[in-house]
Amino acid sequence: MGLGRVGLPLALAFADAGLDVIGVDNDPARIDALREGRMPFDEPGAQEILERVASRLTLGERAEDAAPARHIVLTLGTPAMSHIEIDLRQIRAVLDDLLPHLREGHAIHLRSTIAPDTTEFVAGYLAKHRGFVIGEEVFVAHVPERIASAKFFEEISTLPCIVGGVGARSGEVAASLFEVLGAPIVQTTPVQAELAKIWTNILRYANFALPNLMMMDCEQYGANVFEVVELINRDYPRGGMKLPGFTAGTCLRKDFAFSEERSNAPGMLLAVSRVNESVPLFLVQGVKRRLEGGSLAGKKIAVLGLAFKGDTDDERDSLSHKLVRLLERELADVAIHDPHVPTPTSSLADAVLDADAVIVATNHHEFCTPETLRAIVEGARRDAIVVDPWNCWGASQVFAHADEVALLAGLASR
Repeated sequence: MGLGRVGLPLALAFADAGLDVIGVDNDPARIDALREGRMPFDEPGAQEILERVASRLTLGERAEDAAPARHIVLTLGTPAMSHIEIDLRQIRAVLDDLLPHLREGHAIHLRSTIAPDTTEFVAGYLAKHRGFVIGEEVFVAHVPERIASAKFFEEISTLPCIVGGVGARSGEVAASLFEVLGAPIVQTTPVQAELAKIWTNILRYANFALPNLMMMDCEQYGANVFEVVELINRDYPRGGMKLPGFTAGTCLRKDFAFSEERSNAPGMLLAVSRVNESVPLFLVQGVKRRLEGGSLAGKKIAVLGLAFKGDTDDERDSLSHKLVRLLERELADVAIHDPHVPTPTSSLADAVLDADAVIVATNHHEFCTPETLRAIVEGARRDAIVVDPWNCWGASQVFAHADEVALLAGLASR
């Protein structure tokens, strides 16, 4: 139930493992695309699998359509409200729709990032409203998805599958389903499964956040962030600092709220959230300082990339959108190009033509090529600023003139 970026690849993986799968989603456009044999979003390998397993995938648009299945996997999250309160409305609504159709033997598996104690809430809800003995008559478990975007079919059979079941046999029943995918099963309690998922995400975001915060400090003190990272990591057993980029992760705000609500040590989480709030502004101010007159009003700024991560079409909570809004508030003329996401500017050449600045917001592999850099050098204004927090071309400069980037990257200057 839920054929988004978590649910649909999982449905395809189950079908590819030989199971009969019912996919339920209330988005008519998504269902129509699947009925036509088209993936509604990019996921490497998914289109080929969809074509291969079409006969084992039945589609529905209502909760009751899931009733014939023994196992019901919910890929619905629990987003945080603006005042840091966990929102259970999506899950409660689906449970209410399912309640009349549940029978003994049914298993409910929660797959998305959820707040601590949500699995126990679901079990209690079913017990309260239908009288089921959870773990004996009906089974409830959290089986968190921890796969990186665009790597589903690479990781689904290798990453350990965490299972947190409620009651005597829920974990065993959940394992009987997910073991067909080939990954090792790790049994634990529901709340430990929930926290493992949340803090896996937070760890990733902390790894994103630290080099980005370092990038801001290096700018303040006139240091080269790429050289500082290299110094930290060189032959140092406790190195491992990542390079900066321009991402905060699509679940950062939600996971931040989950943990901030009860955490005894919120400082790190505040530092992570600062990436979301501060890095887009840092890039805009950096461009302003380097352009003549210190104003973006009437300047053409090309933004390359709307997705939150390279080589994906996933825009959820991408910082690129915040960057564009900040540029527009400065009265800049913003041109956007993304080869994976529909954008107002159709081509790279149109986006960079006569641009005063070009910002690489997403590290798509199409951008990190000599051809793209050459297109920028030849199409943008002679004194154009290139902003490259990803170090796409190895120039090791976050802010530099286009000709300077070209020379440092080994391309001939115009």
